[in-house]
Amino acid sequence: MKYLTHYDSPLGGITLGSDGTSLTMLMFDGENYYAEILGREYETKDLPAFAKAKEWLDIYFSGRDPGFTPPLALHTTPFRQTVCEIMLTIPYGKTMTYGQIAKIIAERRGIERMSAQAVGGAVGHNPISLIIPCHRVIGSDGSLTGYGGGLDKKAALLKLEGIDYKDTAK
Repeated sequence: MKYLTHYDSPLGGITLGSDGTSLTMLMFDGENYYAEILGREYETKDLPAFAKAKEWLDIYFSGRDPGFTPPLALHTTPFRQTVCEIMLTIPYGKTMTYGQIAKIIAERRGIERMSAQAVGGAVGHNPISLIIPCHRVIGSDGSLTGYGGGLDKKAALLKLEGIDYKDTAK
């Protein structure tokens, strides 16, 4: 059974999902892949995992580093899991490029290269936005590239964290 709850953020509604113990989904309402991850069968319920995630979100949207990670459970492919694990290492207020993540994966696998595009696909399928900070992944030139919730939200999140980025919308 999947459990859901809702959070009203300064950037719009957020739906949180849980397996009953851990957070399995955190997405802006209507985000890319929202329906795919949400599924059809779920129950609305208050859970300790949701309380921790909402505490995290309250601290985050107040402009501070929450300093903890709520319990997470990723139900995804091994490659996407690896990309999410690397994204979890990106500190508050910092960024990493798709190419940097690809290089880390290549080094771990003992291969010469990993595709930054493949990393981009995995980043784009992150089921636990914000807490797994896909918004902190930027293009190699410092530009904003892709975000399931929309580039306007990505820009706002980076600004909240005090991160400078290349604004290609001008």
